[in-house]
Amino acid sequence: MTSIEEYRKAGQELYDKLHLATYPVAIKYIKDLKEIPDKAIRPILKGHKMSICQAFTQARRFGGTYAITSADNFCTPSSVGHGWVDISEEEFIESQIRQGWSKDPQAERRRASEQYAKNFKNVIALGYRGVVCSPLPETLIVPDTVLTYGDGRQLTYLIHALTYEHKSKYSIRSSFEGFGESCAKGGFMPFITRKPQIVIPGAGDRSFAGIQDHELAIGMPAKYVFYVLENMFKVGGGQGLKLPLRQILPLNLDENLTPGFKYMREVIDKKLKQE
Repeated sequence: MTSIEEYRKAGQELYDKLHLATYPVAIKYIKDLKEIPDKAIRPILKGHKMSICQAFTQARRFGGTYAITSADNFCTPSSVGHGWVDISEEEFIESQIRQGWSKDPQAERRRASEQYAKNFKNVIALGYRGVVCSPLPETLIVPDTVLTYGDGRQLTYLIHALTYEHKSKYSIRSSFEGFGESCAKGGFMPFITRKPQIVIPGAGDRSFAGIQDHELAIGMPAKYVFYVLENMFKVGGGQGLKLPLRQILPLNLDENLTPGFKYMREVIDKKLKQE
């Protein structure tokens, strides 16, 4: 089993190598309140509530470990989405109709047929009751998921590292709805599906969590962070993107720029001569 110290070291290395503005987030899902570290902050015990995405922001920007359960979480849809509360499909539909997220009740029922029947019902049966999050370089828990926020350039480096060998295990499969992006897509789905997920921060992220306009994120099963570090900046060998970002500005460029370009030019020229 990978130790907490190994995760802390990997978190600091990822932060340093990518020049991230905030720490990667270590996320763990719990089935019993006894799993919450003694030093973790529970908002409800401080007399207030907090959403999961706010806890992620606090951890990555200001440090500290946060524990969120349904009692702590004012964002009730995410409590349901994580299976912390046993709620019926009709109750779920009614809550969303009142929100007005979709055009009409029929549209919300179409959404529910996907979200509830295929996801929530199965997740409820898993028995999770909360989430604990820490800045990865200072984590108090062995994480299930690592969630890293950055700009488009930094996400490109992470995607390149995950796809360096094009193994299906590390492949990214993401869909987008504009809701539950950080909490569900960035944290819970990588844990449940064992697949990395791209996060385009959604309504809650932007309303509650202080997400910056330029920020995107990627969530991955926690152990994948070691694979990412192993492959960081290897794409393209010496030609690949590096830090600082190499951007080619000269005008008089040709296909001799890279071996791959040159080879493809030779193939293209050969085919053109055959026409």
